[in-house]
Order: sequence, then C-alpha cells, then structure tokens
Amino acid sequence: MNLPISVRRVLVAIGILVLVFIVLEFNRRLEELNMLSAQSKLTQMQVTQAVQTQLALQTQVAYAGSDAAVEEWARTDGHYIQDGDLPVVPLGQPGSAPIEAGTPTPIPTQPSNWEVWWDLFFGE
Repeated sequence: MNLPISVRRVLVAIGILVLVFIVLEFNRRLEELNMLSAQSKLTQMQVTQAVQTQLALQTQVAYAGSDAAVEEWARTDGHYIQDGDLPVVPLGQPGSAPIEAGTPTPIPTQPSNWEVWWDLFFGE
C-alpha cells in the first residue's frame, strides 16, 4: 500500500494551519487593542473634565470666602450700606393714599358637558 501523501506535504499543511491560527489570534488582539484604546481615550476625557470641574469649584470656594464676595453679597442680597453711602428711601407724596397691591379675583371656569355628566354619575 503506497500512499501519495508524503511527510513534507503533511508538514506544509500543518504549517499553513498554524499560520492561519496565528493570523486569526493576531487579528483578535488588534481588535481588543483598538477597543481598549478607545476606552482609554474616553476615560482620559472624563478625567480631564472632572479635573476642570474640580478647579472651577475650588475657584468658586476660594472666591466665596474672600472679602470681595462678602461685600458683593452685603450690597446686593443683604441690602447693607457702606460707610459714606447715602441710602435712598423712596417716599410717597404727602396726603396721597398708599398704593395697595390687590390680589386678582379668580374667574370661575364653566365645566364642559362631559365633566358635568362625569360628576353626576361618579361624583367627587
């Protein structure tokens, strides 16, 4: 029995098979590298944004504790005056009635027909 398969052909076939597996594994690793690189870039971007936010917040905290921030609040929100300021208090004309801000009376709304029927059948 003489087989036409030689040892050399078998070794060449095995070598080609090994090369195919090596190329496939190399391709898989390249895809994984690309995915990890993209994740790394995203993470670096998030870290940069977090550091910038931290710096901005630290700046705001430093300003909030400064004398300039206290003075700004006192003059705008606290309605305090500084030595040397002349406060202005608006006064009405003598003998005139004070202006009263009245609350508007609500206008009753007419319920629609289906709402009337709904209340008749199901009540509230």
